[in-house]
Amino acid sequence: MADISGEEDGRRRSLGPLGRLFPYITRYRKLVIGAVISLIVAAATTLALPLAVRRMIDHGFSASDSSFIAEYFAMLVVMAALLAAASASRYYFVITLGERVVADIRSDVFAHVTTLSPAFFDTAQSGEIVSRLAADTTQVKSAVGATASVALRNVILGLGAVAMMVFTSPKLSGLVIAAIPVIVLPLVAFGRSVRRKSRQAQDTLADATAYASEQIGAVRTLQAFTNEKLVTGRFSTAVEAAFEAARASIFARSFLTFFAIFMIFSSVVAVLWFGSRDVLAGTLSPGTLGQFLLYSVFAAGALGALSEVWGELSQAAGAAERLTEILAEKPAIQSPANPTPLPVKAKGAISFDDVSFSYPARPDRAAVHALSFQIKPGETVAIVGPSGAGKSTVFSLILRFYDPETGRVVVDSVDLREANPADVRERIAIVPQDVTIFAASARDNIGFGRPGASNAEIEAAAKAALADEFILKLEKGYDSQVGERGVTLSGGQRQRVAIARAILRDAPILLLDEATSALDAESETLVQTALERLMQGRTTLVIAHRLATVLKADRILVMEAGRIVEEGTHQSLVAKGGIYARLAKLQFETGASAFKGAAE
Repeated sequence: MADISGEEDGRRRSLGPLGRLFPYITRYRKLVIGAVISLIVAAATTLALPLAVRRMIDHGFSASDSSFIAEYFAMLVVMAALLAAASASRYYFVITLGERVVADIRSDVFAHVTTLSPAFFDTAQSGEIVSRLAADTTQVKSAVGATASVALRNVILGLGAVAMMVFTSPKLSGLVIAAIPVIVLPLVAFGRSVRRKSRQAQDTLADATAYASEQIGAVRTLQAFTNEKLVTGRFSTAVEAAFEAARASIFARSFLTFFAIFMIFSSVVAVLWFGSRDVLAGTLSPGTLGQFLLYSVFAAGALGALSEVWGELSQAAGAAERLTEILAEKPAIQSPANPTPLPVKAKGAISFDDVSFSYPARPDRAAVHALSFQIKPGETVAIVGPSGAGKSTVFSLILRFYDPETGRVVVDSVDLREANPADVRERIAIVPQDVTIFAASARDNIGFGRPGASNAEIEAAAKAALADEFILKLEKGYDSQVGERGVTLSGGQRQRVAIARAILRDAPILLLDEATSALDAESETLVQTALERLMQGRTTLVIAHRLATVLKADRILVMEAGRIVEEGTHQSLVAKGGIYARLAKLQFETGASAFKGAAE
């Protein structure tokens, strides 16, 4: 994600990122129209008050007409009621608009994040993304709602007051208008500084949030290694850095407010001094001076309020920029404009044709190099090899999480780059080694494999995976909550939930990343039986870290350094005496003959 590139970039942009929110605002024209009408009515009512004050001073008091004064006070009460109603309407419309717009932005940002390719998440921190969804959208809500309405109200009031000042006394107005550039230009410069510092504060807070999110997610590891002081110390340092960045932003906004208010009201005092001389000279009536003074106070107050609002809008612009950065991210893996449809009847044939690939985060190191192999429909193929050999990369390329740099990955005669990624993934079920369990019920976790599946289908999949025996012992059975990341389940139980999820998906291609690795010996035997039933009639790829799981594979591919270095059955590879034989000896050194006999 792009970061602000310093002072030069800060000078180039001001409130520009807020303009990207207009498409969201224009969706709700009725709310916008209601807010604008309320703003205009409130501003017009406010601007009418000095006219009443002038007439009362020049005519009511001089004629000592109590009925005239009573009528004017009664009219002032009516105007106050109108102002109150318009202000209440404005609050309702703008706050509702702010909440509605931010809800849309949150939904759009989250939906967009789910479409981004794994390459994006190789470098982005999930905690920072959550911070943008939470803290930054709150800043935007303030801008679209209250802050923007206050800004618009003061713009209307300020312009109206200046126009009425000119109408009331062109001479005095000339003095005020001459002072405006002296006030406004520094405001703009300070506002840019505020926005830059606000962006820095938000980025620093996001870093702290990302760190906290990571540590809370690994709290058991944290406590097991007694690293509470280390972690809290680092988080405190991050929080202090965020505080210092926020304080710098607050100081800039405070100085901006001081400068604006001092300059504005100093100019009002100067104008009042000149006006009082005209009253003494008889060229200006006291009521007219009072009217002009009120308009000048309105104008000054509007500019003063705008100085504060400018700082808030600058802060919101930084937040909007961070959000639009995410929305501007393009998925590295996209469906072509006219994707090639996969065959209606899936076969499950897979082919790697001279495939080379490096992860974007490690472009200098090839994960697989010149990799070629074919898997026939319904065939079970195991992939073995030392850590870092490229086994998991094969799965990622089949799922089209990444595209190869050279060569082709083909499923059912279709190059995956020419197919819709969603269509490809619908034909694949995966049981990963590192199982993802959601903070939901056991039923929902299994149902994640095929949204819309009936309760009976979910329970049947659980039975096939031998997960029902522990699920039924939970307090609420299938409706029991399993905790964040399945914390209430054992490793073997989580693995069986993942297997049930894959069984429910009922896809023609099955990817097993050591699906029985977390099971005890008894459960492994039972689940292996369930997997064998599931594998029938499906193309199955098995990444095997424990060689006992590959004995019945049709073929074994042995990988090393991103290449296939050996291929064959268990017996032929052991007889060859190569890498596979060495791995087998390491695991079964004391029982090689029994291992071989079991395969036969």
